[in-house]
Amino acid sequence: MSELLRFDDEAARAIEAVYTTPDVIEQRRTVLSALALRPGERVLDLGVGPGLLAAEMADAVGRNGLVQGVDLSPSMLAMAGNRARPAGAAPVEVRQADVTALPFPDAAFDAAVSTQVYEYVPDMPAALAEAHRVLVAGGRLLVLDTDWDSIVWRSDDDGRMARVLAVWDDHLVHRDLPRRLPELLADAGLALKTAAVVTILNVGYRRETYSHGMIDLVAKFVAGRGDVSAAEAAAWADDLRAMGDRYFFSLSRYLFVAERPA
Repeated sequence: MSELLRFDDEAARAIEAVYTTPDVIEQRRTVLSALALRPGERVLDLGVGPGLLAAEMADAVGRNGLVQGVDLSPSMLAMAGNRARPAGAAPVEVRQADVTALPFPDAAFDAAVSTQVYEYVPDMPAALAEAHRVLVAGGRLLVLDTDWDSIVWRSDDDGRMARVLAVWDDHLVHRDLPRRLPELLADAGLALKTAAVVTILNVGYRRETYSHGMIDLVAKFVAGRGDVSAAEAAAWADDLRAMGDRYFFSLSRYLFVAERPA
């Protein structure tokens, strides 16, 4: 049974800190390049989170465009709604909604984007059907999600690392969604146009990295769950922080761009 992360105020701030690392800033550049937004376009951010991507998309589509964002977390929505945008950027409007029941009319958007969100959604056919519905003919959907089998995280105790990561799997619904996405997109009537790997690689322990920010999130989630005690979770985190130049972390995400056929 999945015990999903609760994105309260504390978790929202932690996620924002992770999303402002150079690793995730570069990931957003990759997403924006693949989405290829044009001035005046209407864009939907499915799971807007702290609003960093939404703000950059608003800048890309300009004052004649529009960015709408949905999320289930009031804390994330408050953060996204207050996010500063450059002069001349499109308005960003956010609301609480489930990606399987979007509060928008048919053909409302030129593009939609979901980054690390669909892995938390139990009913993926319903989510993709909704994305299809709200896109115009020729509109595109970008999906970026993680395959957690791709993680490589060095540890001085491989058994403990395996236990921690096994419990961490409980924080989401789909630990291996990318390998099934091409089929799911096709079943939803969306034509896959491009696919790519987006890898995060951290060699040597540094505070300004994605994986540094994830250590506390993972340790807090797994502590006292399954067969990972609070003491073991703390020892796991301490081991990683002490590795220095021996530290190694790699994780692969998979990016898909699909189109609603004209």
